Amino acid sequence: MPQPAPALGARRRRRAIALRASGISQETKQMWDDLKHHAARIEGRSLAGLFDAPSRAEDFSVSALGMLFDYSKTQIDEPIRDALVALAETADVAARRDAMFAGEKINETEGRAVLHTALRNLDGTPVVVDGADVMPEVLATLDRMTALAETLRASHVRDVVNIGIGGSDLGPAMAVRALAPFHDGPRCHFVSNVDGADIADTLRLCDPAHTVFIVASKTFTTIETMTNARTAKAWLASEGIADEGKFIALSSNLEKAAAFGIPAERVFGFEDWVGGRYSVWGPIGLSLMLAIGPEGFRAFLRGAQAMDTHFRTAPWRENMPVMLALVGIWHNQGLGHATRAVLPYDNRLARLPAYLQQLEMESNGKGVSMDGQDLTVASGPVVWGEPGTNGQHAFYQLIHQGTRVVPCEFMVAAQGHEPELAHHHHLLVANCLAQAEALMRGRTLDEARAKVAGQFEGAELERQARHRVFPGNRPSTTLVYPRLDPETLGKIIALYEHRVFVEGVILDINSYDQWGVELGKELATALGPMVTQDQPADGKDGSTQQLLRFVHRNAT
Repeated sequence: MPQPAPALGARRRRRAIALRASGISQETKQMWDDLKHHAARIEGRSLAGLFDAPSRAEDFSVSALGMLFDYSKTQIDEPIRDALVALAETADVAARRDAMFAGEKINETEGRAVLHTALRNLDGTPVVVDGADVMPEVLATLDRMTALAETLRASHVRDVVNIGIGGSDLGPAMAVRALAPFHDGPRCHFVSNVDGADIADTLRLCDPAHTVFIVASKTFTTIETMTNARTAKAWLASEGIADEGKFIALSSNLEKAAAFGIPAERVFGFEDWVGGRYSVWGPIGLSLMLAIGPEGFRAFLRGAQAMDTHFRTAPWRENMPVMLALVGIWHNQGLGHATRAVLPYDNRLARLPAYLQQLEMESNGKGVSMDGQDLTVASGPVVWGEPGTNGQHAFYQLIHQGTRVVPCEFMVAAQGHEPELAHHHHLLVANCLAQAEALMRGRTLDEARAKVAGQFEGAELERQARHRVFPGNRPSTTLVYPRLDPETLGKIIALYEHRVFVEGVILDINSYDQWGVELGKELATALGPMVTQDQPADGKDGSTQQLLRFVHRNAT
């Protein structure tokens, strides 16, 4: 995978800064205004009517890496797409992209590079940070992970418990479930919540003599993770099992890992240029490697690497991450739809919406631009969802007939993993395509009247018919792929990572810090002694004091 020279990215970055200083912000403001004008222009336009153009579907889709991304069921037309592409070009997405891959410190608030892409750079092409090529260490760590995984997979280990939280949990937990058909190693469990029920319920499933724990915390100080790790150690002791060889640390803090009793050879670190929610490609993915094997894990990395190459080389209109991002910008900032629903018609992707919640909302849920000024447009949307077809019997009612428009992002495989149950998959695909069509077409009042005409008459017919009207004109996209395997999953995750990046650049925000998680942590630390009644709650607000009093009365 070719890497651009750092100097090139630096020159482009300086150009982008100079453009902003010379008035590009006014140009960008005009482009946001243009999107609003386009939104007014297409108001009330029939989505279904756009398909009067025979090539509509082909013209507003992207095919790449064996996948098809269809955004033709949105109101985007040629002028709107031109405006969106111009917005990306004005934001200098290409320069920021090249700077990221080159190892420049685009995480400007923390002074860090952003190089999760280096973790899947299997070719080992040099990536330089602070004058040093990081790839030898990345590949050496991958080899160490492989050696340990092969040893554990060949041993008596039956269960692996990954203890982490946030990015140290959501990524591997999602991927392990997604790739269940490829499991040929120990069972993998995931504990993240400091609620004791989480680890208690998990340990009941495990035999202490045949269980290994992975403690995933970059600093080895994350309070939820370390509380659960200490509970796991106490559980082993209570069962008369020595904890030697029972723990692996995914951490950069060798000293604290050693103090916990984990030797250096079982500690896998990662640099500060890998953010937690982008870390499944490296040591945080060890549980996935244990489940599907080192070769399966490398296929997972190859898929992501292929998406990286596509992102770096494809023209904007043929670039899947860029067009996915521009559709998101159109729906959120252009049309004002504040949420997006991710709807995988693949039960093994049940954790993908939660994973993307963190990826997108922690990355782009910001209130200020790179220069610290208040944003003048909305930041990232609320991301949520569930697998189809379950969601159809839950929240699709609101999506179809509610008063707020929720853009939907469907995804489905052309084939499943159970050939003996092919009829199940045919029904699944039919439901996915039908929901997208129903959102687009809707049902008119005349059609609703005709549907109930034989059952009711007069005013009651009219009343009943109105309950059966679907507004339609509700946008959706669909991502179709041949089959969910390690390589395809790698492509999908990298697709969404780059989508987040592009949206962040266009919004001029830092997608790679997360200061918003700090305040609650600080207050929780201070409240701890108040919960245990070791300190009074003096100075706390009346609500907090009242809640504490209730807890104290009912905790005994």
